[in-house]
Amino acid sequence: MSAASEQKFTDAQQYLKSVNSPQGVNLYQHISGLLTKILDERPAHIVDIFEDLSLTLKEQKATGITEKPRELWLTQAKLSEELRPLFSGGDDDDGGANEVSDEDLQTPLPNVMETAFMLEQAGFGLSREEVFRVSLALKQLIDTHPLQKCRFWGKILGTKYNYYVAECEYREGEEEEEEEEAAEEADKEEEEKDEDAEEEEEDVLPKNEWKPPPPVPKEDKGTGVNKYTYFVTNDPGKPWTKLPSVTPQQIQVSRKIRKYFTGVLETPIVSYPPFNGTEINYLRAQIARISAGTQISPLGFYTFDEEEEAEEDDGSKDHYIENPEFEPLSVKDLCDPSGANWTHHVQYVLPQGRCSFVNPNQKSEEEFEEEEDDEDKEEGSEEIEPETGPALLTPISEDAEIDGLPPWTVRCSSERMPFHAVAYVRSNLWPGAFAFAQDRKFENCYVGFGLKYSRDNYTPPVAPPACEEFANNLDVAEMDDPTAEEEAAAKAAAGVDENGEEEGGEEEEDEEDD
Repeated sequence: MSAASEQKFTDAQQYLKSVNSPQGVNLYQHISGLLTKILDERPAHIVDIFEDLSLTLKEQKATGITEKPRELWLTQAKLSEELRPLFSGGDDDDGGANEVSDEDLQTPLPNVMETAFMLEQAGFGLSREEVFRVSLALKQLIDTHPLQKCRFWGKILGTKYNYYVAECEYREGEEEEEEEEAAEEADKEEEEKDEDAEEEEEDVLPKNEWKPPPPVPKEDKGTGVNKYTYFVTNDPGKPWTKLPSVTPQQIQVSRKIRKYFTGVLETPIVSYPPFNGTEINYLRAQIARISAGTQISPLGFYTFDEEEEAEEDDGSKDHYIENPEFEPLSVKDLCDPSGANWTHHVQYVLPQGRCSFVNPNQKSEEEFEEEEDDEDKEEGSEEIEPETGPALLTPISEDAEIDGLPPWTVRCSSERMPFHAVAYVRSNLWPGAFAFAQDRKFENCYVGFGLKYSRDNYTPPVAPPACEEFANNLDVAEMDDPTAEEEAAAKAAAGVDENGEEEGGEEEEDEEDD
């Protein structure tokens, strides 16, 4: 090699070594590592995966992974195998399209791609590829369950995996029974058997008559926080998991704790106050809270049923119907910063953890007949002041501010072309919650960590104070234990021997025998 060629080679080598990435890796090292990997593993179709292999090496350098590099082509094959059920079906063996029946066209699944496009105008949402896979996964869900309604609720981000959430409603009379209900009934039967067994035993020691306050019953399926059924999956294409019904106690505790999701439903929730359940129950409680606070619709789209309204005596309204006389609002009206043209169409969750208040101390007629003569138990049935909250279809303009911050931000997707724009609303109370509207179309979606906005850093609540010592009074006074000498002297004065028997007892028995 001539001196000029050697100089050019040296200059090129120095240039490649001088170009560094933010991680401190120069181009010379990266190309060397890439070629070394190709020559060591000799993968097939290297031209097709060359760029992906380069990105994989960069990720490994950035994350500091020292393990053996994964086989990129095997990973892609595994991913394709996982997604295969989503794309299978719809074509016959000859490659021709199957005939589509009228029943197939009447699907409970909305147009997810159109919804994603509308949200994209507001700068929110998922990638188009991801949304397409979600729509196929939702189609797979309605094919395996008798659902009347199904929509993409949103995506909750986790530390290990993410949750894709589907909000569903079963067809009337076809809802599947939950395993937890059968377990609860079995526990109740066991408790009743234990109570009966305790009653049959003789009372040797006094019993503590104190009983804990009765738990607040959960709302039935199809009502309140359990109006809809939710399914989750970690990735479109994987099986859907049905979430259990939520209880008032779980909602109450979820308001006092702050936990990031891991993406594993069986993860225990370690917190104070203690949470009754695992991550699957905490996820369901957060979904109920987010839905109640962020599900909104244009003013007038829903209305109350006049017949049901006339039947209700207490004035509470928990049902609504789509307004057949609804006239779409203009984008200008929907973008009113006050939010007066948007309303909540999901019931408010009371501090009790339910949408409809119930007195847990209130007993049935049979219980009152059994406890008629027990005055102490009757005192426990005192009425509690009912909790109230905002009514259904209340404008979001009436929502309370958050430490001086407005609860909602209303915007127009394009001020340059308002005649083709989309009105969208962003929640400041639950970051990640969006809603859009255009003409007669509107939708709500959530993508976030499932946590409520907090101005201050989270601080666990203080533990309850310790119980106070017993108060001394004139009738009861604390005394020191006697010493062994004092105890022996007291027994001798009382005429009792060391074994606790009175002296002369044996002599009296002998005289009686004689």
